[in-house]
Amino acid sequence: MLHKVRVTVLERMLNADLQRKYCADPESGKCPCCHEGDEFIFERYGDRDDFWHCGAGTLVRTDVKSGQSERMAGGFGGVTHAGSKGVPFCSEAWDAVSRYIYTALQGGSIMHGWMRDERVMIACCNDGTRPVIFRIERLDCRALYIEGIRCDGCRERVRKALMAVPGVTDVKFRPEFTEAYLDREVPDEALRQAAEGAGGYKVARID
Repeated sequence: MLHKVRVTVLERMLNADLQRKYCADPESGKCPCCHEGDEFIFERYGDRDDFWHCGAGTLVRTDVKSGQSERMAGGFGGVTHAGSKGVPFCSEAWDAVSRYIYTALQGGSIMHGWMRDERVMIACCNDGTRPVIFRIERLDCRALYIEGIRCDGCRERVRKALMAVPGVTDVKFRPEFTEAYLDREVPDEALRQAAEGAGGYKVARID
């Protein structure tokens, strides 16, 4: 079983009264590094190890168009959108979420007994004047190295076959392998039979 982590920005909050009372810039406003709806995917597989890069390059979805992100003096080369290429999470956010990300990447329970789903945690950064609320989710998947996939038609046939396996929630295709996302333990043989049964394919390896 492989594990990824999806981090989603749920809300940017602002305690304006505390900013006016304590901050050097009393009109600092909301955090400029993250935006509601931002989605980040952390992996530790193959040549990727996003944890040790503090989330740099993990941003996979945002509603903020390039060049329109809020900016802050002293930011990373003028770019402050966390998770974009070369830009890690800010230190306050990373300090708050990294322990959960590290646990989930190793397949551990993020918050057993507290959350309805032990694979999920709601956390926030440490800036009390403008905290950012994050949802952290462990994603469980298998990497299938399938020989014979050559076109979109092949991918669609394999996708439908894998999605028919109980426990498979999503299928994504990478250049080297196919990812089957799971919400429970699924035997490798069930995945193998489904993929090969889609027609003319061979599963060389499952990680």
